[in-house]
Amino acid sequence: MAENIIEKIKKANLLGRGGAGFPTWIKWEAVKKQEGKKIYIIANGSEGEPDIFKDEYILKNHPQEFIEGIKIALQAFANSEAFIYLNHKYFDKYKKKLEKFSQGFPISYFRKTAGYLAGEETGLLNHIEGKRVEPRAKPPYPAEAGLYNLPTLINNIETYYRVFEIKNDIYQNKAFFSIEGDVKNRGVFEFPENYPVRKILEETGNWPSFDFFVQYGGGAAGAIYLPEELDEPKKGAASIIVFNHKKTDALKLMRKWAEFFSKENCDKCTPCRESSIRILEMMKKNHLDFDKLEKMFFVLDETSFCPLGKSMATPYKTLIEKVLKKEY
Repeated sequence: MAENIIEKIKKANLLGRGGAGFPTWIKWEAVKKQEGKKIYIIANGSEGEPDIFKDEYILKNHPQEFIEGIKIALQAFANSEAFIYLNHKYFDKYKKKLEKFSQGFPISYFRKTAGYLAGEETGLLNHIEGKRVEPRAKPPYPAEAGLYNLPTLINNIETYYRVFEIKNDIYQNKAFFSIEGDVKNRGVFEFPENYPVRKILEETGNWPSFDFFVQYGGGAAGAIYLPEELDEPKKGAASIIVFNHKKTDALKLMRKWAEFFSKENCDKCTPCRESSIRILEMMKKNHLDFDKLEKMFFVLDETSFCPLGKSMATPYKTLIEKVLKKEY
């Protein structure tokens, strides 16, 4: 069973839908090699970044298909048990609905009460185990030593939904894109996964008639793109946020990010902790020191312990380069 579904996932070239874009079949294959031990299967429904809501769209509109994807994983690996990890809002709204489809299978539900970093896969494991929510060193990777030090498969909610499609031969290489911001038609839309942002905005009636820029990949860590950069597919979490250039105060936008990162980092590593504090202090003074910021961005990129710190510099760097430096 495992060999068959893994081969189908590989042939479909399914990439994880949590934002990292890692080939799904490699994770499944790595877990398969650990058979003989108890195996945990986890659906990561943390979705804690601002203005991202495509996982909620699936929970609301396709709960059965999502649960079927979990069941396929349970059937693929012997002696396995599943956890569906949901942020507190989703847990409260959708747990009962999901339970109707998961009866008779070893599927438990875990209510996320920790912050954003609990969405990082090893922070998530620590949260379920009742430990301090902070990232673990890798290797070992969860596929080898995950929940309770046992082999663990962790995928995004949409990834399991797509596994259901692959198993039933209805997968069409599509992905869900959330659209937010200064647009007419906010919502979640399904398009081919390699669709350019320009086409997505045009075909949903959301291409602006005003001067704008876009944040792609999340409402905090996503990169900034100008209209002329939207003709190619983008990597990362499939979220599009449109900003009216004239109506958007770039410094206020940066302060919003700074407040988020300052609150949500776990304080484990110095680069992330100190940089988030210093950037927020700078935002509160409403003054940018580009030289200091450039040094902090370098340190974040090169020395942060986990992806949060490494991604923190991206929105600032791209906004400064493409928008702010033109205004200063």
